[in-house]
Amino acid sequence: MKLSQFRFDLPLNLIAQHPTKKREDARLMVVHRKTGQIENKYFRDVMDYFDDKDVFVVNNTKVFPARMYGRKEKTGAKIEVFLLRELNKPNRLWDVIVDPARKIRVGNKLYFGENDELVAEVIDNTTSRGRTIRFLWDGTDDEFRQMLEFLGETPLPKYIKRKPEAEDKERYQTVYAKHEGAVAAPTAGLHFSIELIKRLEIKGIRFAEVTLHTGLGTFRPIEVEDLSKHKMDAEYYRIEEGACKVVNKAIETGHRICSVGTTTMRALESSYTAEKHLKPSEGWTNIFIHPPYQFNIADSLITNLHLPKTSLLIMTCAFAGYELAMEAYKKAIKDKYRFFSYGDAMLVI
Repeated sequence: MKLSQFRFDLPLNLIAQHPTKKREDARLMVVHRKTGQIENKYFRDVMDYFDDKDVFVVNNTKVFPARMYGRKEKTGAKIEVFLLRELNKPNRLWDVIVDPARKIRVGNKLYFGENDELVAEVIDNTTSRGRTIRFLWDGTDDEFRQMLEFLGETPLPKYIKRKPEAEDKERYQTVYAKHEGAVAAPTAGLHFSIELIKRLEIKGIRFAEVTLHTGLGTFRPIEVEDLSKHKMDAEYYRIEEGACKVVNKAIETGHRICSVGTTTMRALESSYTAEKHLKPSEGWTNIFIHPPYQFNIADSLITNLHLPKTSLLIMTCAFAGYELAMEAYKKAIKDKYRFFSYGDAMLVI
């Protein structure tokens, strides 16, 4: 398929700028693949579509305060530094994106904090906006993490046109986040509250956790018309034995397996056996799922409403079917669903 087939016009007023008051109060569009039926519900109604011994697979990655603001030595120019991933812990090496990039060259030093609490040196260029920097820090790793927490900012996407607020530190994070490493939240999971999870568990629904650290590659614009030529940035994932046992038992007993989010789906589709069972694994995945695609583990998907021409929308179309998914998006716009990270959700079953 071609990239242009995934274009649609989205009114800017439908881009959610704040989360709902309660997580499960978001709206939920339910898309039935077999019948083509599309229902308007609320996220708390998700439990009506699942039964005892069904499994939700969630991504337990944890967002860290990846956006920092510093100033360049000598000129004092304000520089935004977006932390992508740590390359070498003992040497404090990080891959970052800088803005404005034209002002930042190898050898430059950057100062962070009102009293220059943290200093970094640019040691390499990686892309037009990408740099490798070394933080000049002599303290312990725990102290360094505390400093990043103090100086960093919740990395809200740029389409949220406001500064992060106190609530964002909690709400731009799933309630089951455990393993730090993501620069963007696995947004489908933002709708689950602790109370909703408990109600689901009381009903007999089980949860399995995987980890995929969401990077900016998930959101990087696709620049080729032929989707088969697009290359995803690699993201770290890990699937442990315990999650495999829960998922594989559901497969063997004919119960439903729901992938909570496209990042979870990418992890699942990166680690399965010839018998279509989930297997433990750890590593880096750059899998790009686009139509046509045969999914191997999950038979249902919870996801948010995404930007046009993105890998997230394209995967949703691969799972739901192109025509049905695009029809659902037209309905979402007509019915004024809220889009993107803090927006509403879609359940494809």
